[in-house]
Amino acid sequence: MLKKPTPATPEKIEQISLDALVPQNHLVRKIAKVIDFEFIREAVAPLYCPNNGRPAEDPVRLFKIMLLGYLFGILS
Repeated sequence: MLKKPTPATPEKIEQISLDALVPQNHLVRKIAKVIDFEFIREAVAPLYCPNNGRPAEDPVRLFKIMLLGYLFGILS
């Protein structure tokens, strides 16, 4: 049986800040300070068609996801 969704009430909404959750000395922050990932976007730009097809996922984001998976042993 389907139920109607209950509207969100202010006490059910919680705002969080990722900056507050990730420690200043975390490996991810250190990598972000040292590496400029813009080279990835420049390297793959010729592989994408600028005027047709679906908008692509950001290649930098995809690379970062793969890098984090490798660094932290995430297999999926």
